[in-house]
Amino acid sequence: MKRGTKHRPAQQAAQAGGTPQPAPAATGAHGASIVERMEAGKALRATMPRTAHAAWKRPADRQDPIALLQESDSERLPELVPIRYGRMLQSPFAFFRGSAAIMAADLARTPTTDHRVQACGDCHLMNFGGFATPERNILFDINDFDETLPAPWEWDVKRLVASFVLAARSNGLSDKVGQEAAETCARSYRKRLRDYAKMDPLEVWYARLTAEDIMDMVPAEVQARIKSRLEKAASGSGSELDFPKLAGVVGGRAAIRDTPPLIFHPDVTRAKDFNEALDSVFAAYRATLSEDRRALLDRYRVVDAAIKVVGVGSVGRRCWIMLMMSASNDPLFLQFKEAVASVLEPHAGPSHHAHHGERVVFGQRLAQPASDVFLGWVTAPNGRHFYVRQLRDAKIKPLVETFDEELLTLYAKLCGWTLARAHAKSAEVSGIAGYLGAGAQFDEAMGQFALSYADQAERDHAALKAAVRKGTVQVHTEA
Repeated sequence: MKRGTKHRPAQQAAQAGGTPQPAPAATGAHGASIVERMEAGKALRATMPRTAHAAWKRPADRQDPIALLQESDSERLPELVPIRYGRMLQSPFAFFRGSAAIMAADLARTPTTDHRVQACGDCHLMNFGGFATPERNILFDINDFDETLPAPWEWDVKRLVASFVLAARSNGLSDKVGQEAAETCARSYRKRLRDYAKMDPLEVWYARLTAEDIMDMVPAEVQARIKSRLEKAASGSGSELDFPKLAGVVGGRAAIRDTPPLIFHPDVTRAKDFNEALDSVFAAYRATLSEDRRALLDRYRVVDAAIKVVGVGSVGRRCWIMLMMSASNDPLFLQFKEAVASVLEPHAGPSHHAHHGERVVFGQRLAQPASDVFLGWVTAPNGRHFYVRQLRDAKIKPLVETFDEELLTLYAKLCGWTLARAHAKSAEVSGIAGYLGAGAQFDEAMGQFALSYADQAERDHAALKAAVRKGTVQVHTEA
């Protein structure tokens, strides 16, 4: 965008007629220096002050949040939809995690600078964590890209900071603590993005947040606990750890264990042609891998497949887990997760990837410093899109529910740093860095926005509770 141009909400900037949005392009004039691009970004403050991002007020014509959630119910497995709402009912924070579509619609009404990155799309603090690279190093990064799409950078930041206020409230911490965590997250994002903007593109591409970086930052009293979790995660594959929990051997044959309603073999698995269809889907997925990854995958054979309920927002989407075994009976679990249009697409424009599984894979590979060796995609015989990855590969889930003020603030710093790296890897960000600047105006604006939007999430959660009482939403509460 040229200097002095009036800025528009992102949904107005989406191209007419549903034209697919391209991948993020370099901001600033072609051939402009980093200094020139940063100056152009700085000039945007005249028409879009950084303080403008602080505001959130419910629009008078805001769509009913429960109706917006229910729009996707017809596409989900009907018997699993009550589990989705049961999980969201647990707390405002749980509701927030499952309501990315609601916040996407709200974010589209907020001001942006029109600079785009490859957005995560569902950027809350529970979608970060540790995972093992193909080289078996443990990194900290974003680990969920179901909603990824080129979109305004502000949307990821605003969803992330709001999640910190809700997490603080869920843990019984004060709003002062939650606001400080939100500001810390925004400050970390701003400072790290400025650093990345000045780096060589290859430096940014290879940048990563390692286990050693985290150990250097955490308090001495929790280092031993974190080190133990890291060592356990790196000591074996996720499939080896999952096998005793998810599968067993019956009559000399390995099989996934049914624990309905969360893991089960649907009726289709008993059809005569199921194995033939499974082999066809697997072959199509295999073709999306590079030749060396196919050679590795060929060391395993498919032995079973079943439905597994995962996450909060994904409940009801078709998610298959496939058990594979090597010649020496080493297990490998692959997850075939249904991919549909990103919740950002109605507001940022449709993906330029016709296949939503490929959209997820592309976004993940672009944003992460390293990705799963088995990451691929496939179309099922019924036309549904899926992306494929290992079910868990030495993943370390943050125990956010145990965080006190110190750990929540530290975690906020890590998440802000990680999001800055992901955005900088996906797009030229010196214009954004120039806009954010060296002052605290944006950080403080994000603290105010986070408080206001957390209040909105609590009101929406109350609306869900009211719908359950009226019987318009059915829930299944898990033990």
